[in-house]
This record gives sequence, C-alpha cells and structure tokens, in this order.
Amino acid sequence: MNITHLGHACLLIESAGSRVLVDPGAFSSYDDVTDLDAVLVTHQHFDHLDPDKLPGLLQRNPGADLRADPETVKLLADKEIEAKPNVAGETFAIGQLEVTPVGAQHAVIYEELPRIANVGLYFSSPGEPSVYHPGDALDGAPAGDVDLLAVPVSAPWCAVKETIDFVRRIAPQAVIPIHDGLLTDTGRSVYLGQIEQFGREGGVQVHDLRGAGTTNL
Repeated sequence: MNITHLGHACLLIESAGSRVLVDPGAFSSYDDVTDLDAVLVTHQHFDHLDPDKLPGLLQRNPGADLRADPETVKLLADKEIEAKPNVAGETFAIGQLEVTPVGAQHAVIYEELPRIANVGLYFSSPGEPSVYHPGDALDGAPAGDVDLLAVPVSAPWCAVKETIDFVRRIAPQAVIPIHDGLLTDTGRSVYLGQIEQFGREGGVQVHDLRGAGTTNL
C-alpha cells in the first residue's frame, strides 16, 4: 500500500490497484493528482471539501467515483455535482479495495452549534494493511482490525487526551497524523510525541507522512 499525505486531512491511498483521494479540502494540495478511481469525502467542512476546487479535480479525473456523507451529497446536488451517499455499515468496492463507511455525526464543537453528518472510511483488501480515516469524529469504530489509523492531531472539537483515548480504543498497529493544519511545527511535535508515548502501552508507532511524498507501508 502507498499513502501520500497531501496536507491536513487529505490522503491519497493506493491499494489493491486502486487510487483513492480522501477529503480534498482547502488546506490540502492536490492540483496535480490524476488517475483516480474515487474521491471520497467524510463531511462538508471546507477543510475536508473545497467546493471551488472540486470541479477541477473531477475534470482531471473523469473516471473517478465521487462519494460522500448523505448531507454533503445533497449540498453537491444543489451545485449540479452528482455524488453517491456513504451509509454506515454499507460496504462498497473500488476495484479490489473494499470501503466500509463508519459513524454518522461530526464530533461536538460546541453545544450551540448544530452537528452535521460525518461518515468515516475503513479500507481493507487481502494482503494489504487496513486503514481507518475517521473524518472529524472519535466515536466510530470499524468492525475489523485497524492496521493504520489516520488520527486527527488537533481540532476545535477535541483535546489531545481525547485523541489518545481514541487511539487506545481503536488499538492500531501504527498511526498516521492528519488534521494538523492549525498547528505550528513546535506545537505539532508536542502533540505527536504525546500520541506516540501514550497511544498504547509501551507507545504506538507514528508514521509522520507530512512532506514525505508517496510512502509504502
């Protein structure tokens, strides 16, 4: 499996012969990404989906299947962009790569802000690592084991203690830091150190892919 961190919450996952782009938001760089089989969106927030750049992305990838949470599908329909809905537990295939949507709602930012839909994504294929990208929620859990957990490092809706509890609950073999676009380099290193130290008994391996290009895992 090859994974490329394209900034913030955006990952390019190449597995089982398929190329999938997850959460192409405004904090990410994907203008040169082509040959995609699918574009998948966990939720509508601008840091996970940039509606102004989406048409160009789809034009460069005319064969890509666009899928998103049900609320985002409706919003895209208003812009005359067709997408298929991801529903928790309803597994679909992208070639030989299986994707299982997980969860339903975005984490609470503040009690007076209405919650929106958020559907995480669990990727699996025979002989390759499984990957879980939760979007902006820490309460979901895939049915299968998670080899690689894309873990949100910092957000208005979570504290590092909640992030660490999430990693411990999912119990991955290793984590890939995402959702880090609001941090300074110094602050980011502090968060990653705490996640690495406390993410499981004896520590959890951190694959820091920021700026690393395409990485085989």
